[in-house]
Amino acid sequence: MAAYVPRRRGPCRQRTARPTMGHKTLPLASFPFHPFSLLTRNLEMAQKDAFRSWQRRELDDLHGENYLFDRCRLPQIFTWRTLSPKAHPFLAIFPEVKKASKSRNPIGGRRTRPNNLVELCNSGHRPLHEMFYSQRRCQDHPALLPLPLTPPLLLYIPPTPLAPLSTLPRSKTHIQKSIRNRRPPAAEPSEAQVALLPVPQEMEFVRQKTYSFPIREDDAKAAPSLNGNPKLMSPQVMAAARRPDHGGTEGSAISLLANHFLVRFDPKQKIFHYDVDISPRPTKEIARKIKRKLVLENSDVLAGALPVYDGRKNLYSSVEFQDDRIVFFVNLPIPTSQAPDNGDGFNMFGSQKSKLFRVSIRLVSKLSGEDLNKYIREVENEGLPLPQDYLQALDVVLRESSTENSISVGRSLYSNSMAESKDIGGGVVGLRGFFQSLRPTQQGLALNVDFSVTAFHESIGIIPYLQKCCRSLKDLSEMKTRSLCEEEKKEVEKALKNIRIFVSHRATDQRYRVYGLTNEAAEDLSFRDRDGTSLSLVEYYKDQYNHEIQFKNLPCLQISRSKPCYLPMELCMVCEGQKFLGKLSDDQTARILKMGCQKPAERRHIINRIMKEEHGPTSGLYAQEFSINVSREMTQLRGRVLQPPKLKLGDGGLIRNIIPNRHDRQWNFLNSHVAESSQIKNWALISFGGSLEQHFSIPNFMNQLSNRCEQFGIMLNRKTVIAPSYEPMKLLNNVSALESKLRKIHECSSGNLQLLVCVMEKKHRGYADLKRIAETGIGVITQCCLYANLSKLNSQFLSNLSLKINAKLGGSNVVLYNTLPREIPRMFTDHEPVIFMGADVTHPHPLDDSSPSIAAVVGSMNWPAANKYVSRIRSQTHRQEIIEELEQMVHELLEDFFVSVRKLPSKIIFFRDGVSETQFHKVMKHELQAIKKACSKLPSGNFKPAITFAVVQKRHHTRLFLNEKDQFSTENIPPGTVVDTVITHPREFDFYLCSHWGMKGTSRPTHYHVLWDENSFKSDEFQKLIHDLCYTFVRCTKPVSLVPPAYYAHLAAYRGRLYLERTDSVVLSRSTICRAAPPRTVPLPKLKESVKKLMFYC
Repeated sequence: MAAYVPRRRGPCRQRTARPTMGHKTLPLASFPFHPFSLLTRNLEMAQKDAFRSWQRRELDDLHGENYLFDRCRLPQIFTWRTLSPKAHPFLAIFPEVKKASKSRNPIGGRRTRPNNLVELCNSGHRPLHEMFYSQRRCQDHPALLPLPLTPPLLLYIPPTPLAPLSTLPRSKTHIQKSIRNRRPPAAEPSEAQVALLPVPQEMEFVRQKTYSFPIREDDAKAAPSLNGNPKLMSPQVMAAARRPDHGGTEGSAISLLANHFLVRFDPKQKIFHYDVDISPRPTKEIARKIKRKLVLENSDVLAGALPVYDGRKNLYSSVEFQDDRIVFFVNLPIPTSQAPDNGDGFNMFGSQKSKLFRVSIRLVSKLSGEDLNKYIREVENEGLPLPQDYLQALDVVLRESSTENSISVGRSLYSNSMAESKDIGGGVVGLRGFFQSLRPTQQGLALNVDFSVTAFHESIGIIPYLQKCCRSLKDLSEMKTRSLCEEEKKEVEKALKNIRIFVSHRATDQRYRVYGLTNEAAEDLSFRDRDGTSLSLVEYYKDQYNHEIQFKNLPCLQISRSKPCYLPMELCMVCEGQKFLGKLSDDQTARILKMGCQKPAERRHIINRIMKEEHGPTSGLYAQEFSINVSREMTQLRGRVLQPPKLKLGDGGLIRNIIPNRHDRQWNFLNSHVAESSQIKNWALISFGGSLEQHFSIPNFMNQLSNRCEQFGIMLNRKTVIAPSYEPMKLLNNVSALESKLRKIHECSSGNLQLLVCVMEKKHRGYADLKRIAETGIGVITQCCLYANLSKLNSQFLSNLSLKINAKLGGSNVVLYNTLPREIPRMFTDHEPVIFMGADVTHPHPLDDSSPSIAAVVGSMNWPAANKYVSRIRSQTHRQEIIEELEQMVHELLEDFFVSVRKLPSKIIFFRDGVSETQFHKVMKHELQAIKKACSKLPSGNFKPAITFAVVQKRHHTRLFLNEKDQFSTENIPPGTVVDTVITHPREFDFYLCSHWGMKGTSRPTHYHVLWDENSFKSDEFQKLIHDLCYTFVRCTKPVSLVPPAYYAHLAAYRGRLYLERTDSVVLSRSTICRAAPPRTVPLPKLKESVKKLMFYC
């Protein structure tokens, strides 16, 4: 018997097998499935392959030399006379159809030639599935096969124009998309036709039940859920810590509003989840148009439903369709662009073409809301997981109406309907929008809605775009004969990399991505046509499109990774709706922040207006279709305001302790000393740039700094080891010269230099080289400042500088008057030390596809003060969020703690920053286990400290407002505001704490989520612990918004990122754009021992 070859067609499909082709005829028993299931699969695969092949041939070639036929004169797909099987692969599958005109009708007379797909499917030829079966050369089993089924009927839908959404059943008026539509408007409408191919009911017995496919244990991690999100399938998933009580009680009560809107849903409402496969693969915008057309013209087949669609693979319906599997063929009008033949103009008129899509809709699962209702209501039921599938379906329902009229970026939606876009410079515009997300909370399901602003590329021609974003090219449009030097070329390439563009010289719906620039100018470029004749690019565009290239000395855009594909810059435009992924300049950042900076009363008004807008989260009839009701009133709740802790200062000052009772909880060091001062005997100063007048201010600055340090009790020698060194700014561009200069200064102090103060004329990327050389090459702490601050030399600047210097050199500025064992006696004691750890991972720039991610872990090295932290920094795999070397890093910090405190900690309080809710299970599985392994490897034997693992989240959209009944409703919530009821998780241990005072805009509370707690903290205890620690941050005299261990880890990770930024680094060549292997992780340089145990990163 012949062998079988296992075959998998996807992670969710059943395992099937195919017989290897041999000399013997395989008996039916050797098939692991019914033979007709193979027939059905072959039918579907052949249809898909045919249309994919045809669409590939239909795609535009950039220069026209590889055209199989002219798209502008493309015949209708439903007409057979002008298409040959060679030109149209769909015909090649039907050999009998090609010869229809020469064959005889079995009833009598000459057969008529089918003119469209409907005639083909209903003609007297052999059934379609038989043709595909024989075409695949599968063995026939006439004695055992069932009778041939009725061929799938291809229904003809009369052509109708793409109607607005207002014509949908039970839907109210909607405005057509304006932003997502491409800039060129549509022109000549073409005939639109839909072919519908339902699967016969008789084939029910061969349908694959993919959603019940068992997943192997070793594949569980990688198995995707039905909604496309990865799930951890291991049965040993650790559950997050439960809330230990009904919430805290400490602090004074305060009435608040939260931007959470209660969502009521019917648990009995079933949602039918369908998988959507569209070929060829369209953009999300086109996919949504296809969905709208299907709903408009096939209400009967879709059982009159008003389904929602996420633009990718998932479609949800409130009622079940007539068939579990339906195939559509949609001929959709596609808006394209064309420019006039006037040379350099960009005024465009629209045109419209049609494109054929194959849409396969398949029932995946039937979702019920009972589990979600139990998850929210039955708090005591610990084993009930969150039904993500149903929650995602509801989220898609509430986003559907807004998505049809907005630009979707993550969970945010942006539109000009809220306000006009604002030019923030450099070819970038700021666009206002809103964020929305469904969250299970204690009050029930809630919709979190918030105002948001982000930056987009301005949709203009490439030439004016470069004039805006490149300072050296401002005169580009006026000097058409100019070329680019090498530096300008690098700047342009950096500005345009990965931007999507469209062309304006011909009608096309294609969008291209820019991968680089050509080495030659446009006038020097040439290519070969089909006949092998060399054609000049300039001549080609003149002959083919009657366009005279104006900027002949500029390079062209390279829009392919692997082969030469050129487009002249002047014929390209930036596509609309592209989020700007580059790094904003300081001016751009200031403008975009100003757009999103609103006082609490104004922000609350904007959010309430969003909820009532025509295209807001509650617009449309989709929510009503799925029995969902969203409240338009913010959630009212009661919060608590924790009292500030008493702080201890140095013994040498007149004021030795203080309670920050101001409304902003700020304090100062007037007549006070720092808690622990550092002794700085050997220090030096170096200047980079600056005018002669600014150089004259250096002696006064040194004197004033020494005086302020003395007032704080910090011993800073009034004399430097050498006279101040004045260097030009260009020294920062030369890494070797900079290192030589720093070493020379270090040698002047006999290798005992403690501090190097660096004064710069302006910000410079050489700052990264300076830090790396000083901390990893020489071993000296640096403190940088700008000449602009020296000209003012106010008291606040000198105070901040002195406090940072003291913290970096081993001192501490403030400690809690009542130590933690006295503040929380149930949890802490003096003789059982505790270590606080913080961890964070920073990832490279979104456009950087090679640099490693940087992981940093910090740990406190003193007890009970717990205000001095040592760091460990590592590079790891590109964009890897889980800390790969956490075990080793924690092990090293525990060893340092033992050396410093002479004891190992009895408890580990670990704060993890930068983790989203979808990554909680990964963090618990990998990082929590890494901490336990690090403890087990210490030589002390059975060392098992109690671990509390909490995630710290700042990038969320929950905002708290004072209730309007309160007197100061226009102000921010006071520092110390904590909320752990109503809007928090139904059963898990989380809370919102706003420990800082919001000076600008609206305060954002920090969300703390305890994933693991072996110390059995109560709500009041853990909230008080974090709140008190926020007053011990070393860089300022006010509480910070983030618990210090997590804050320090963020600063340390940023410092590690600086170590990789070199001014002398070589720019990657275009040959490295296409990377076969994953990027290599570059290790970070090792810190010198003289700075390793100091807070050099703060």
